[in-house]
Formats: sequence, structure tokens, C-alpha cells
Amino acid sequence: MDLDLRKLRYFVAVADKLHFGRAAEELHIAQPVLSRQIRALEKDLGAALLTRDSHGVTLTDAGRQLLTDAGPLLASAHAARHRVTVAARGSRRLMVGFRAGVATAPAVNLFAARHPDVPVDVQRIEGDEQAPMLLDGRIDIGYVRLPIDEAGLRVVPLYSEPRVAVLPAGHRLAGKEEVTEADLAGEPLIWHAGTQPTKRPHPNAGYVVRGVDETLEHVAAGRGISFLARSATVFYSHPEISYVPIPDLAPEQVCLAVAASRDSPVVEDFFTAAQKAAEVTAECGNYEMWQRGGESAAKQG
Repeated sequence: MDLDLRKLRYFVAVADKLHFGRAAEELHIAQPVLSRQIRALEKDLGAALLTRDSHGVTLTDAGRQLLTDAGPLLASAHAARHRVTVAARGSRRLMVGFRAGVATAPAVNLFAARHPDVPVDVQRIEGDEQAPMLLDGRIDIGYVRLPIDEAGLRVVPLYSEPRVAVLPAGHRLAGKEEVTEADLAGEPLIWHAGTQPTKRPHPNAGYVVRGVDETLEHVAAGRGISFLARSATVFYSHPEISYVPIPDLAPEQVCLAVAASRDSPVVEDFFTAAQKAAEVTAECGNYEMWQRGGESAAKQG
């Protein structure tokens, strides 16, 4: 039995609204038609997805599982349609997403040496965009930072980097050679929206921010401290911010990610270029030499 994507979209609308009438309005179809389609989907799957009673509509265990799986399935279908449209226009172009502090130029240069006919565009992405943009085809490849919802994705570790404490310039520990988690115990934390934007990661978590720029502005205003990957010290300077190494904090993991359904020699070649560029950068030993390392790798390649 093939899963009908139209019925799946109808189910997601009902599961989101938990109301057949409002879901039907959103889908621009009659409510009886929607009800028939949901019953047909339940028959196809051999499982009840929704419980309907006088109190309203609720999801069954099977319904909750299908809702979890539906997002990646629908996004993958949308991405496939997008890629077919692009291919039909004769366009060969890669869109590469990257998180703050990740340099893409070395890999792009390496890739260009092998594929001069394939333009590579780059786009900055945030933590809560990583998986959705890969799954719906807005980006082809992503330089992502963990954690990420890996459902429907192929995620390959690339490198890790130490983290630093981000402190207001006038903080009592600003300018230290390094600090420990114990040194910062009880400090209010600025935390980042990510794969679970409503779940606070720590009892001291206060302001929620989206991106490095917001983090720096909140810390500079004295609203709390934060933690970033060491690359922030190279790519982001701020007169009211002090970066201090914090060796006992777990490093951040940077990975390459692509939709699991994406099977393309061009994508694989970019993966290879990115891995080689990362190896050269690791040999260089610091972020200031990142670009130089990428250029060196391109010459070697």
C-alpha cells in the first residue's frame, strides 16, 4: 500500500487543529469530504488515527506516530518536486546553508575546482531552521550544529570546536585566561532557540535569543551570560563583550547534513570537499588560518 500524500496532508491539518471544521476551512474543502479522506487513510493504514467524541478530537498512539513521521515525508516530497522543477530548467546549482561561525569558502573553492559549471550559493541559517530547510529543499546541504532532529536526514560529523563563555566586558571574570562551570554557577543564562524552542535547558535560563547577534546584544546589556563555539571569537567582535575559554564545557559538534532521500554525485562531491577542507583546517590549528587552509587544499586537489 502506497501512502497517499494528499490524505497525509489532510491528516496533518486535522492533527494540528484538532478540529475537523477549522481544518477543512484551512484546506478549502468541505468538512464531509475531509472526514471521508481521514477515514480512508485510517482504512489504508489499518489503524485508528483520531478519537472523535463529544469532547472533541484527540490523537491515538498511532496518530501521534504518524504525525511525527509526516513532517519529514511531506517535506521530502516538496523538496523532490522543487529539485525536479530546477532540473527541468536545466539549472545545476547548490544552495549551502551554514550556521554562524562556520566558514564555507574553503569547501566551496575546492568544489569549484572540480565543478566550475555548478554555482554554489550560501545562506546563513539558525538552529531552528536547520532540519526544516534541508527537508523542504530550501537548502541542498547544511553545515549544522548539534543538536538537530535527524529524522529524514543524513548527518555526518565534520569537526568539533571548544566553547567559550560570553561575558559582559565588566564581568568579574572578564579577561581571565579560562573559567570553569563552577565559576559561573548561578549566573543567569541567555539561551538559544533550537529544536525545542519552548524547553528551557537550565534552571537559570532567562532570555531566549535567536542567533549570535542577539546573544551578544543581550549579554552586553547585562541580562546574562552565554556560551558559544570558539569560532565566535574570530567572526564576531563586540566592544562590550569578553570571551573566556571554558575547557570543562563539552565542545560543539559541526556536521554536514543532507536530506536522506537526496542521492546526487554533486552533493557527494561537495561532502568530500568539505571534509578535506576541514582536515586541512584542523592541521592549521586555528580559525584565522581557515581560509588559507582552504586555498592550500584547493591547490593540492
